[in-house]
This record gives sequence, C-alpha cells and structure tokens, in this order.
Amino acid sequence: MIRIALCGALGRMGHAITEAVSQQNDMSLTCAIEAPDNPGLGTRIGNVGVVSNLAAVIAASDVVVDFTNPVTTVNHARIATTHRRPFVTGTTGLSKEQTAALKETSKTIPIVVAPNMSVGVNLLYRLVENTAAILGEDFDIEIIETHHRFKKDAPSGTAARLADILAKDRKDSSVIHGREGMIGERPKTEIAVHALRGGDVVGEHTVVFAGIGERVELTHKAHSRATFANGVVRAVRFVADKPPGIYTMTDVLGLT
Repeated sequence: MIRIALCGALGRMGHAITEAVSQQNDMSLTCAIEAPDNPGLGTRIGNVGVVSNLAAVIAASDVVVDFTNPVTTVNHARIATTHRRPFVTGTTGLSKEQTAALKETSKTIPIVVAPNMSVGVNLLYRLVENTAAILGEDFDIEIIETHHRFKKDAPSGTAARLADILAKDRKDSSVIHGREGMIGERPKTEIAVHALRGGDVVGEHTVVFAGIGERVELTHKAHSRATFANGVVRAVRFVADKPPGIYTMTDVLGLT
C-alpha cells in the first residue's frame, strides 16, 4: 500500500486527487496539508486531519504529492528530501530558479515534475512535436490556452511546455505573449502564446499551424479534473520505487 501525503489537499486539484486515490486498491491518503491561513485546517478528509506542517506528518507517508504554489512546492520538496520521500508535483508558474531548486533535490530523491498530468495532453506534446517537424518553418505557430477565472498564472504551464517543445526545433525562434499596437508583419520565427480566462473552463489548449492556403489545428479539451488526478495516480505508482532523478509524464507514460 502506497501512503500519500497530499499538499494542497483542499484545493480544486486536491479534491480530485483525493477522489481518485480513494478508488485505488494499492494506495491511500494518510496526510493532508494546507496553507497555515486556510480556514479548513483542523477539518478532516475521511480519517485524515488537515494540518499545515508537512514535516510533522511526513513520516506517515511513502510519497508526497504537491499541488500548491511555487514557493511552497520548493519548500515541500526540500522536506521530502530530508525524509527521503519520492515527490510528485503539478504546480505551475515555477521560475528558472525554482526549477533549478527542484533539480537539485532530485539528486537525492525521485521527483516527477509535470505541469499537466493528463494522458491526452502528454500525447498532444508528442503530436505537436511531430507535426512541427513535418510542416516545417513555412507554417506560423500560435498557441491558445483557456482556463477558468480563478487560475493565477499565465500562460498555463501546459502552454509554456508546448512553446518550449516548438521553440527547440525552430531555428532562431522567439516566444511572445499576445500582441498590441503597430507591430508590423509577423516574423516567421515567432511563436505566439495567448491566454484566455473566464468562467469555469477546466483547461483547453490549441496549437495552430497556419500556412498559406491551409491550417492545421491540434486541440486538447479537459472536461474534468479527474483526468489530471488519474495522471497523478499513475505518477505516484511510477515514482514510488524509482532511483533519484527528475522525471516527467513522458517517463511515467512510457512515451520516451
């Protein structure tokens, strides 16, 4: 039985992960962690009390799952390192310094870092990479992402990952975010990312390859956070017995 410490337990993803874990026969939620100012501290998720200090309860877990914020995620990863617990995070908006900090902790413990744990989105990454290679530089690339009004970071981690994949193989590319004013003709090397926010949209991502006379669009739409939570379950099983290192959902899903 894999015992899970869930950080961000009372958030939207926390609720979805709790539900997904409850349906598994080989894992259980044994620790629930939230921010010190969360009004839900002291309440219970099943038989588990919600607390604010991961270090105080981590001994009762085998894997730490974190969906919080960049600063807290790095702190929790360091605590997991001290206690030699594998770590899974889907936190987005990480800076280069915070990403580097996670890589440093991965020298001691296995860490899965994935801005989107949906199986479909990770398939989209592969399809986008292959499509870009086939179509070449004659096709302009635009990325459009849509999320609910409550999302705090922009662009989404998934959109940023898509941009990274596309920029890697496009010579002298530059990533921009939105447009305004007299900007002149669109450079061929430009990759544009547009973030839409509104309502309760779980998450939609479209990559547009626009050529002269034709256009190809690849789209993923998430209808429920359950799709992300199911990816978390797969990541937990994957990381539980892995050696130290930093892993992605590509590794978890065997897409390498």
